[in-house]
Amino acid sequence: QVQLVESGGGSVQAGGSLRLSCAASGDTYSSYYMGWFRRAAVKQRERVSSITPDGTTTYADSVKGRFTISKDNAKNTLYLQMNSLKPEDTAMYYCAADPDLLRLWLGSARYWGQGTQVTVSS
Repeated sequence: QVQLVESGGGSVQAGGSLRLSCAASGDTYSSYYMGWFRRAAVKQRERVSSITPDGTTTYADSVKGRFTISKDNAKNTLYLQMNSLKPEDTAMYYCAADPDLLRLWLGSARYWGQGTQVTVSS
């Protein structure tokens, strides 16, 4: 079992920055594939970024060059640094974890946080 708790969301103007955190507890967190997803109103959930146990990262085209995913295994925490935010980044952001990479990428991760809202105004 892995428990995930996100924090760090909020309201910011376009061009601003936020850092999301996802605190993990429970099972062997460091061996899991981790990711950030988001869901905007009336849109499907989108995979934003992922990170493998060895630190390999992926990003959606829409956030490349602006967002950075990282993790601190000592603190059992996953991060998403979001810079140059745009109104279209407005969404509920969720972190997810799974021992299987494909399941994570398909949005069927075994573990999910409750989400944190990010609102970007123009």
